[in-house]
Parts: sequence; structure tokens; C-alpha cells
Amino acid sequence: MEILASRMLIRPVDYPTSLAFYRDGIGLAIAREYGAGTVFFAGQSMLEVSGHGAPSAGGTLWLQVRDVYATQAELEGRGVPIARAAAQEPWGLHEMHVTDPDGVTLIFVQVPATHPLRRDVRQ
Repeated sequence: MEILASRMLIRPVDYPTSLAFYRDGIGLAIAREYGAGTVFFAGQSMLEVSGHGAPSAGGTLWLQVRDVYATQAELEGRGVPIARAAAQEPWGLHEMHVTDPDGVTLIFVQVPATHPLRRDVRQ
């Protein structure tokens, strides 16, 4: 099997509220819109907020940013509640948590230059 692309799909309870949260609150750019949904750019992935189908909450969206502390200030400036403030974790990443209108956790992550995720581990 060859995976060519992927995206996270959410089916919110209240589509207009979630659309506004991701578009205006979080500030994700729109990749495309269709009759009952919107697809956002989310780094190298996509996030689709669908206005059709049964609502389903759950999962976690991991979003890497350059500066998680600046991101926190930007989101607070837009009125987005911060569920857990930015801090360095024991595993070395800097993380901040936000919860979307349906309870999905968004983890904003800053990877320091010295972290193993940023190193070339090839021999």
C-alpha cells in the first residue's frame, strides 16, 4: 500500500461555529470550499471541517509552529481560550493546548533546534 496524501476530517456539532473557530480564531488558510465543507491548509497536511454526516468529536490535531509563545499571544489576541499555556515539556518540546468547540484538542508545538526531531540521524 502506498499512502499518497492524508488529512484529518472532523464533523462538528455546529459547523458555522467550528468554521469560524478554525478560520478566524486559529487563522488557518482555506485550501478549498465545497457545498457542505471547508478544507484548510494545516502545515504539510489538511484539515477538513465537514458540515454533513453525523457529528463526531475526538482525536488530537498536532500543529508545529515556529514560536509557540508568539502563537499563544496571537491566539489570545483573537480571543481564543488557551486550555494549557505554552511550556517546555520533559521530552524537550514546547507545547500549548487549545480546545475546539467540539472538544478536539489542538496541540501547538515548537521544536527547539537542539531537539532530536530537528537532527539528521542518518549515519
